Amino acid sequence: MKTLNFLFKDCVEKYSDRPFLQEKIKDKYVSLSFNETQTRAYDFAAGLLALGIEKGDRISLLSEGRNNWVIAELGIFHAGAVNVPLSVKLAEPEEIRFRVEHSGSRMVIVSKNQVKKVRAVVSELKSLEKIILFDNIEKSSENEITFDEVVSLGQTYLKENFSKFEERWKSIQESDYANICYTSGTTADPKGIILTHRNYSANIEQSLSLFHIPETWITLLILPWDHAFAHSCGIYTLMSCGASLAAIKVGDSPMETLKNIPINIKETKPDFLMSVPALSKNFKKNIEKGISDKGKVVEWLFNTGLKIGYTYNGNGWNKGKGLKPLLKPIYSLFDSIIFKKVREGFGGNLKYYIGGGALLDIELQRFFAAIGIPIYQGYGLTEAAPVISANNPNGFKMGSSGKIVKYLELKICDDKGNSLPVGEKGEIVVRGENVMAGYWKNDEATAETIKNGWLYTGDMGYVDTDGFLYVLGRFKSLLIADDGEKFSPEGIEEAFVANSPIIEQCMLYNNQNPYTVCLVYPNKEALKRYAVSQKIDFSTDDGIKQLLKHIELEINQYRTGEKFSSLFPQRWLPSSITILPEGFTEDNQLLNSTLKMVRGKIIASNKNIIDYLYTPESKNIQNSRNVVTLKNILKL
Repeated sequence: MKTLNFLFKDCVEKYSDRPFLQEKIKDKYVSLSFNETQTRAYDFAAGLLALGIEKGDRISLLSEGRNNWVIAELGIFHAGAVNVPLSVKLAEPEEIRFRVEHSGSRMVIVSKNQVKKVRAVVSELKSLEKIILFDNIEKSSENEITFDEVVSLGQTYLKENFSKFEERWKSIQESDYANICYTSGTTADPKGIILTHRNYSANIEQSLSLFHIPETWITLLILPWDHAFAHSCGIYTLMSCGASLAAIKVGDSPMETLKNIPINIKETKPDFLMSVPALSKNFKKNIEKGISDKGKVVEWLFNTGLKIGYTYNGNGWNKGKGLKPLLKPIYSLFDSIIFKKVREGFGGNLKYYIGGGALLDIELQRFFAAIGIPIYQGYGLTEAAPVISANNPNGFKMGSSGKIVKYLELKICDDKGNSLPVGEKGEIVVRGENVMAGYWKNDEATAETIKNGWLYTGDMGYVDTDGFLYVLGRFKSLLIADDGEKFSPEGIEEAFVANSPIIEQCMLYNNQNPYTVCLVYPNKEALKRYAVSQKIDFSTDDGIKQLLKHIELEINQYRTGEKFSSLFPQRWLPSSITILPEGFTEDNQLLNSTLKMVRGKIIASNKNIIDYLYTPESKNIQNSRNVVTLKNILKL
């Protein structure tokens, strides 16, 4: 039986006293063994049974990552119920209300930092019977109960009904639902992705066909724990290997929690980390700032070592081949002098990142590979539980999304569903036991996405002759020229941001127009620093125009004859650039919970600006609109 319940049982028997979950209590990390985790999960599961939870019932879980997050989910599974994990980044009460109501959740488990969101809509939730409070805070109604009280109910229940409890958790089948994971709902109501026990256990097997995780390893799970990526590659893959999982110390605010990440990394000394591009960019910026602060000599050593590392590593697949071995001694010298010290900032044990969530700029991959912490970019989607492919220590090619996992069929299809040969671009289509059961209460969307067992991802890509998958972006986000040719903008956008300190965010647009345009939100502080270094007075219009010209020159580096001219086809580079008055954030709903741009909303909210970008005046970046906008930004 390949359910998560039996997987957990096998792991407890195999790794009983080994540490599994780690959480910072006061000033140090404290571990829970596999045995202790099982005891607590069983107690909580039995408490749910005492409260009347039936097989197949849904329970929502809204909390930051912590030991009890895993214990609660395991408890839900052992009670025969379905977990509906909710993102802590959901800001609007309506977003909570829809998911809890649509899933028909009978209960919500919630942390003290998130409980206000649930209480704000509790009167509208007809199916909701109980709110289970992770923390011992003051209750607001008789329908609230603490996690500890549920555990106590469970302990009493097990004394008299252990056989009933055992019968319940063993009755769960591979095809039974484990999670309903809701999409961000950027264009319509969010869809509930149904993942079964077998979807998860299959994806664990698939993921481990590419990675070996020793039982002595530990990771700090930085990603939101409700994500399928964190589930499969974090919680359950580590569980199956007997390795350890540590949680970030939760602060009283998201910013406080964010500040805890570098501290907790040093404390836990992770062997690998899971990351998304936004986190990787922040790590890179922090590393570069730390090096810059140490003075010109250290900065020279670092940059020289990077150049040597770039040459030695090549694209990863050809690392150390040809004449590259000649560079190894000097690269090793720079590694011992400077890169090793950079790695010590990550605890000293970090071997690699596993990257997902969105396309990762190749320059970021080159950077981290050179400092000795490669980012093994992967690809997947929640509907596939989620891993489809990944680079790994045995197969790494920068710019790709890696080798396809074992026990999964993948084909590239044209718009009629016909398979295409190696090297040709089309839609990525997969079939395997990790493919979701469907969308909750949405047969129409299920039928559009799964056809004859094949999952149509909606992503464009191709497989090269070495078996590496290249993901080129969502079909819905493609640039479309006036002659019908299509191109994914994501790689260009990532490169603009990664290679220019003054470009904080950008989005390209072309919907059957004569040329592509670019929406830019600048990095205010970096732009001010540049102005000071160049003695530019940015309080004047002339000074602002000089800064606008500098932004244009940064983008012109990708044009013929310039530094990055070989990276992208010239026709897709922007002919017109506008400066946006505000950036894309989760608060203004222009970024989703995985920090991806919500293109439809960005286009809709900037329609007038986009229309202006197709006028002759806009082609001069120093136009009056940009002057006024940038001046206002720098005044803030």
